[in-house]
Amino acid sequence: MKLIPPLLLLAPLAVLAQAPLSVPVSNLASAPKVDGELAEWGGDGWVKVPVKPALEREERAKYGLDPAGERNTTGSLTVEMKAGVAGGRLYIAVRYPDDAADTQHKEWGWRGEKYQRENQLEDMFAVRFHLAGDFDRTMLSTKDYKVDVWLWSAARTNPAGVAEDMTHHVTTKVQESAAEYQIKDGPVVFISKRRDEGSAPYEMLPRPKENKGDKLPSFALGKAAGSAADVAAKGVWKAGRWHLEFSRALSTGNADDAPFKPGDRITGQIAVFNKAAAEHKSVSEPLLFDFAAVK
Repeated sequence: MKLIPPLLLLAPLAVLAQAPLSVPVSNLASAPKVDGELAEWGGDGWVKVPVKPALEREERAKYGLDPAGERNTTGSLTVEMKAGVAGGRLYIAVRYPDDAADTQHKEWGWRGEKYQRENQLEDMFAVRFHLAGDFDRTMLSTKDYKVDVWLWSAARTNPAGVAEDMTHHVTTKVQESAAEYQIKDGPVVFISKRRDEGSAPYEMLPRPKENKGDKLPSFALGKAAGSAADVAAKGVWKAGRWHLEFSRALSTGNADDAPFKPGDRITGQIAVFNKAAAEHKSVSEPLLFDFAAVK
């Protein structure tokens, strides 16, 4: 059995006893346009959310990953976030520093007599919400839980104005077609990642067989449809910062989407990828999205 690390939101195992940071969800006077331009969100009320590398140096060595974590170019930074409701939809705005907009992803490059994937990786941002089970801040967990994941990517989803809408299931029970991770002196953790039903916003392309140029795209943009198109998302990079907006109906009626209800509080978490993927990211502690003020 080949064991591979999980791909998203791999967080440190050491848990600090602290209350989750609250993200108040307000009633918006009008629905913002999901375009990455955040002027209409105003200057007050931004919640500062610290993120830090998902795995510390000692933990990386413990799990057989590169100890220095060279591919985590995000480091520790602060994400500013606001959330609100208008017209039966949840809107989330975030902004954070990034020295460059990385909008290329693993192009096919002609080398010698065949195409090889280039090393470019796009910027990405993920939000996940508790869906079922016993939520844990880490995916290296012996708890059994599911999360609703929204994954925005600068190359593959931003042109379509959506985020990938997925369900992740973390469990120690055997799962077919799941990533597997062996915890030292512990069980194997299975992480199943499933896109919501419908048409995805992009499709990865196979290696071209014939030389059609020095550089070719590794994916083709498509039109998201069905439940896969539930989450609108758009990002704009300017003046050394990413500005992102997300939006989704409070209730989609789909079992694979976390419901948002007035008066409720729901646990969530964010991750920042600066030209990185897999465990090479920075994550927040759990957040508490508070809908107490929502009517």
